[in-house]
Amino acid sequence: MIILGIDPGLQVCGYAAVDISAGSEKLIEAGVIRTDESAGLASRLNQIADDIMSLLEKFGPKIVAVEELYSHYKHPKTAILMGHARGVILQMAAMKEAEVKSFAATRIKKSLTGNGRASKEQMQRSIQSTLSLSKLPEPPDVADAIAVALCCGHQVRYLEEFEAEIDEFNVGADDE
Repeated sequence: MIILGIDPGLQVCGYAAVDISAGSEKLIEAGVIRTDESAGLASRLNQIADDIMSLLEKFGPKIVAVEELYSHYKHPKTAILMGHARGVILQMAAMKEAEVKSFAATRIKKSLTGNGRASKEQMQRSIQSTLSLSKLPEPPDVADAIAVALCCGHQVRYLEEFEAEIDEFNVGADDE
């Protein structure tokens, strides 16, 4: 199953297509979408929409995993601008009928490192180890996108295993 992880941003969006299947995780492609800083908000959002749609068409993910927004009360404008970008990403995923899952940064970090307050470097090293990469994933937007895709993959795999155990239990109960 292919999961497209997205680290939303108005200036830079990280993305990562990860194949999660049969107990293995493989990075297909990762990169960034950069918008023109001199362009207006509507043009930047349109560029993000076009680029996200291209990624959805290229990889055909079953799930789009998106990092939830975190904002500091001292920077409310940043949160609003990020919300615009995130909204466009969710809309494009809905148009392609991909399931959308959102994850908080602390949950992503805990899923990959066991520590919800892990540093960027700890996250990069965990991703490097998990995917057997020759070097640390960079820039941070790419690492964050890979991390959200892997976190989603862990959740999906856990739920599939749990459902299989329930089915196994119900089959055994039916036999009695």
